[in-house]
Order: sequence, then structure tokens, then C-alpha cells
Amino acid sequence: MSESYIETKCIHEGYEPGNGEPRQIPICQSTTFKYDTSDEMGMLFDLEKEGYFYTRLQNPTNDAVAAKIASLEGGVAGMLTSSGQAANFFAVFNICEAGDHIIASSSIYGGTYNLFTVTMKKMGIECTIVDQNLPEEELDKYFKQNTKALFGETITNPTVNVLDIEKFAHLAHKHGVPLIVDNTFATPVNCQPIKWGADIVTHSTTKYMDGHAATVGGCIVDSGNFDWLAHAEKFPGLTTPDDSYHGVVYAERFGKAAYITKATVQLMRDLGSIQSPQNAFYLNLGLESLPVRMRQHCNNALKVAKYLEANDKVAWVNYPDLESSESHELFKKYLNGASCGVLCFGLKGTRKQAEIFMDSLKLADIETHVADSKTCLLHPASHTHRQMTDEQLKEAGVSPDLIRFSVGLENADDIIADLEQAFKLI
Repeated sequence: MSESYIETKCIHEGYEPGNGEPRQIPICQSTTFKYDTSDEMGMLFDLEKEGYFYTRLQNPTNDAVAAKIASLEGGVAGMLTSSGQAANFFAVFNICEAGDHIIASSSIYGGTYNLFTVTMKKMGIECTIVDQNLPEEELDKYFKQNTKALFGETITNPTVNVLDIEKFAHLAHKHGVPLIVDNTFATPVNCQPIKWGADIVTHSTTKYMDGHAATVGGCIVDSGNFDWLAHAEKFPGLTTPDDSYHGVVYAERFGKAAYITKATVQLMRDLGSIQSPQNAFYLNLGLESLPVRMRQHCNNALKVAKYLEANDKVAWVNYPDLESSESHELFKKYLNGASCGVLCFGLKGTRKQAEIFMDSLKLADIETHVADSKTCLLHPASHTHRQMTDEQLKEAGVSPDLIRFSVGLENADDIIADLEQAFKLI
């Protein structure tokens, strides 16, 4: 079904029922799987045979959903994780160890920023944060001999700027490392980073893919395009024997599936950040309607963004679909005619007035979440990014007045009416 439209893939990819079998993906709610002989199970543990033996590593429900997401992104294989944070951690840790270095855009989500610069630093992995808008020759200077990956977000959270994926891919490949792109906000409906040179794509499936704020989850997709053996000295975890599996060399044994195989049989085995089969089932329900929902999110968001841009109580608005956005040219290049349902803006006046405005909204809720069916908002400097210093906030482009506004699936006129009544109180 590789030539099908994405609407069709969202419904049919990943699982094909046989005659008389369930039409919907079955929930394999079992921790373990039975075999007739000891030898058969031994072959599974030695990676000599494909199959299931313990859900911490693999589960049929999870694999079907991961295969669907991999198909949507144009990758060769995928793996579900317990959260988007777990996906980003596994994506990097799968190719890094103590003494290694990564480079990440300063505009990434605050939780990912902390993961890379604080938690992984304790593990001996250094992260350099860079301005993604710098010219290529300036970014080139940040690469080191021990650099193992370059990381960015297709649409940044919360600043909703668009990454120049081709620029980042060219830089990464020039230095023999993969580009990892978090595609959570755009989803494969509006952007497929692999087409533009990304090697590994991650998602917080908690957001638009689920779409209903019902399940936490994440996903990693491998393009299969990065040649690990061509850069064998940089990636010993993939190109030298793994003693925990009798000396298997992943890149030699598993070819294009080497990266996801290692992440599954090694990292998931040892760290266990699995997504439950029940959550994977709910995620698949969300995926089936993803294209329809994304169209409505984006239509609503553009209408709200234009309303805010014309409002004299609003100091500024950033939404890639607007011609006034600094990312509009990149939007036209990389996005499929629409970006996402998230925008950001700042109010004229004091921080106290901003608090009154937010507290006065009736339809839109103040909450940590983003990118689901209900309109919500938050103030990143006070909420998701509150652990960052003023200097770090400045680097990330998160101004003190920035309000992240996630436009839901309600009627756009009702969302605007809610904004209007709150503006009247300031």
C-alpha cells in the first residue's frame, strides 16, 4: 500500500486481517507467549528467529501500530514507547554513550531540553544547544569528533517555528551523523521529514496522533537510509559485537532494520519504557482519523491567528501559515499546505493582565497538554519552561509574554468568541 494516499494508509496500514479474523487490530493483552519447545524459545532469545516471547520487548498490537506510523513517515521500521520523552531518549541513547556529544536546536520542547542538557549530562553525554536559524557555516563550527547526532523539531514547541530540515540534514551527513527530527506537531499528514533528509523521526503520540488526550505514548521511526557501517568507528553499538547477544553485530545481521532492532532488543529489554497494548489500540483509533482532524485543527488555527493578528490588544502573533511569520517561507517549502493547530502570541500590557486574560477564558482550558480535540493554552515561562533560566528562555526564543494556544476542533467562531470576551476584561 506504499502508493496509497495518507488517508488510506492511516486506516489500513500495519494490520491486514485474514479470512474470519478481527477487522480491528486485536489487543494482545498478555505479558508472555507460549511455545512448544525450549529450543524454539532459545532461538528467539538469540535473535535467530522472529516472534514474540515477552511484551516488554515486543507485542503484536504495538508492532502493528508502529508499522502503521513507520509507513506514514516513509520509514522502514518503528517502535512504540511509553511517552514522547522516552522516544527522544531512546532515539539518542541508542547511538550514544558516555563521552559522546550531540547537538540540538535551542527551540525544542522544554522537557527535551532538560533531558539533553541535564539528565543525559549526568550519563556523560554532552549536548550543545544551537540557534537553528544560524547559517550553515556557523552551525558547522559546533560539530566535534565525538558528535553522534543532530536533533531538531519540525515545528518547534512552543514557538511554532519551522526547522530548515534540508540544512540540518546536510550538516549532519557532512559530519557522518544522523539527523533526528521530532515531528510531533506537524505529524506525517503535514510533513514527512525523511523525504527532506532526516534519518530518524520521533513522535509524542500523546498529541495529535492520539488526538483526544486519552493515552500517553511515543514512537521512533527509522528511515533505514543512514549507513552505519560507513561510519563504523562512530557507532560501535551498531557495528561491533554485542556481548549480551553472543556477539551479534546489528548493522551486519539486520541491515536497514539495525537501528530499531537494537533499540528494541537492547534498550527496551534493559529500560522497559513500553507502551501498553491497550494504549496502542487507542492510539490506532486516533490514527484512523488523523488526516481529517489535522485539516480541521489547521483551518481553525489559521482563522484564530488572523483574528489575533487584527486585534489591537495583541502585541504579536506567530503561526507559520501566516505570511507575517518568520517561518512562512520554510512553511511553504516543508509543510503540506498547513502546519498544525498550535500558535503563539503575546499581549500588550502587563503580565498580570495576561494572567487575567487566561483565567477569564471559558472554552479554552489552562493545562499542560497541547494538540488534542479541545482548545487549551498555557504560559510556557511559568509552566513547561519554568525550570529554564532567563538566558535559556532567550536562547529558546521563549519570551516572557509568550502564550501557547492550542486550537481544538470546536467551531472556530466559538473559540474566537471566547477570546473576545476575555479581551474585554483587560
